[in-house]
Formats: sequence, C-alpha cells, structure tokens
Amino acid sequence: MTHRRAAYDNIVICAPVTIPYRRYSTHSAHWWLGRSLHELTRTAGIKPKDIDGLTVSSFTVGPDTAIGLTQHFGLSPRWLDHIPFGGASGVVALRRAARAVQAGDADIVACISGDTNHVDSFRKTLSTFSRFAQDAVYPYGSGGANSSFALITKHYMNLYGAKREDFGKLCIAQRDNALSIPFAMMKKKLTLDEYMSARPIADPVHLFDCVMPCAGAEAVLVCREDTAKSLGLPMVRMLATIERHNAFGGDVIQHRGGWEVDIGELWAMASMKPSDVSLVETYDDYPVIVMMQFEDLGFCKKGEGPDFVRGHTFTNDGTFPHNTSGGQLSTGQAGAAGGFLGLTDAVRQLTDRPIGTAVADARSAVISGFGMINYDRGLSSAAAVLARA
Repeated sequence: MTHRRAAYDNIVICAPVTIPYRRYSTHSAHWWLGRSLHELTRTAGIKPKDIDGLTVSSFTVGPDTAIGLTQHFGLSPRWLDHIPFGGASGVVALRRAARAVQAGDADIVACISGDTNHVDSFRKTLSTFSRFAQDAVYPYGSGGANSSFALITKHYMNLYGAKREDFGKLCIAQRDNALSIPFAMMKKKLTLDEYMSARPIADPVHLFDCVMPCAGAEAVLVCREDTAKSLGLPMVRMLATIERHNAFGGDVIQHRGGWEVDIGELWAMASMKPSDVSLVETYDDYPVIVMMQFEDLGFCKKGEGPDFVRGHTFTNDGTFPHNTSGGQLSTGQAGAAGGFLGLTDAVRQLTDRPIGTAVADARSAVISGFGMINYDRGLSSAAAVLARA
C-alpha cells in the first residue's frame, strides 16, 4: 500500500556552488569535493562544524565513500548518505536531505558532488562502471554509454519519427545558453551544418550528441527556512520530488523513464501543472533522453517530443528555457556532478543570481535526473519542482 507522502513544508535550498570545470585535472576527486565544501561554508557564512548532515556523489572518489570524507574534511555529521546514482544523484540527494532536516536528524545538510578527470580517468571509469560493463561489453571493445544510447536513440527515432535535426536543435540551443558561462567547455557557437556533418561516434549518435568529460564540482545546502533567513541567504522552496528505479523492465529497449510512473503525484504535490513552469533543467548526457523527459514530465504526450522540440527555441531568452547553463552537452560532464548542474543553476535563476543569461521573471523550475545506464536503459530517474521563495 502506498501512502501519500508528506509535503516539504519549510524546506529550502540555498548557497549553490560550482567549482569551475577543467578538461583535465591532476587533483583527486577529494580535492574537488573539498573545494565545493569550502565554498559552501564561505558562501553561507558558516563553519564546517555547523554542517551536521552530508551527502556525497562521485564516481572517482573510490576506494573512499562518504564516511571516509568526514575524516578528510574534519566533519562530524550526525546524518550521512553516499548517493552513487549518477545523473539522478542531485534530486535524490536533495529529497533525502530534505527528509533528514524535516525529521530533525540534521539542521544543515551539505549536498556535494564532484569528480576528477585525469588523462586516463574516463577509460578506467568505463571499464568498471558496472558489473554488466565489466563482464558483458568492455571485454569486447564496447565501453561506456555511446553504443547504449545509439541503440536507444535509433529505437526512439523509429518509434516516433524524431530526426537528427531535432536532436541538433536541442544541442544548438544549449550551446547558445552556454556561451555566457565562463567555465563552459564548449565556447564556440554551434550551427546545424556543423552538427549534421560531425563525425559519427555510434550511429545515429554523432560527436555533438556526446558530452565532454571534465573535472568539476557542484554543491548546495538544504535547511529549514528559518535557518536560511538567520544566515541571510537567498533561498528556493522545495515543492515536490519523485524518484523511481528500474521502471518498465518489460520494455525491450527504453523509450520512457520512471518519471512516467509518478508524474501525476509530482504535479499534484507541487499544486502546479507543466504550463506553470518558468524553466526546465533536464539531465542531458544525450539529446534523446532530453526528448523523453519532455514527454514523461508531462510537457507533451509520449511520441510528441519531436513536434514539441520543433515548436520552441529552448534558449534562456526564448520559449521554454531549458538547461540554462548549457547543460552537460556544452558546459561539460564533471562525472556525478552532472546530476547537480541543473539544480545549482535553477537555484541561481530563481534567486536572481545566474552565472549566465537570466531567464526573465523566473518563478519556478523543474529539475530532472537520469542515471546508471546499462545496455539498453538507464535505471534511475528522479525529478523535483522548485519555486522562488
């Protein structure tokens, strides 16, 4: 029996932090995570001892987990969580931290994420990403998500008539949004001709459908509204979240995600409808999953993603502002921090402190996460609705 979940009354998000990305780094993941924690305390005007809750998301922090970092960073939290859910980590961390604060298990929770990118980091991550990767594909020369998303992309195109030009429109809009972000990996305007003529990676996935791996970190604080007010921090209210893993296991190849199962509850809990949203931040390791999220989050019906894309600009100054920082496709994928990129930028947009181009009169945002790809599907999906305080 499923009971109605409690509202997130008086829970807020504040102090969004981004440690500027680098293509390669000789520093460890611990260094990047430590930088984000230091910047959180500086931004919030608190001391490390004031942080009594911690969530950590990282692919490259091993063999340590969150518990090992408490000694590295001199913390003594009374609530701790390690969240290795890839692109779903940001929303999952947010909702677990919120419940900890509501329950009184913690007062101020630091949600940190980050990864390094040595010259050989990406290959090592691919080779050990999952037991499936280790045993079933990597020994045969297929590493990482490119071939899996090629399968998903082709299947989606066959089902719903999406064209490469539709995916290209999303990539080009995100590049336009990224041009005002100083630390974005991609700093040159992208044209449709360049997108279409880019070299194939795993057909139908081409170069600009893929993210640029890099090093970086993202973080936020989760606390009660009175705590944020006492610290003088701009804040964003948390209205609703959903989280679902291994949905639709009977689908032969993924064409929908776990959002579809719980989307009615998300909008009901937020007391909103999709048309009320000012901006949307989706997880975007490949454009096909962006299109799926538009459908599964309720912005259009299943199969209408291509037409929805053709009808909007997706730029910060246009219709349906989407991935306002440029997303991972243009800013870069800093490992697990990619699952936090949309969260930190949404908080900035909703508190009138964007790094890049502002979305005019931004009142609310949807943040969507997707992670942990196996051969033919991603296993984790999550979403949150945030509102200006």
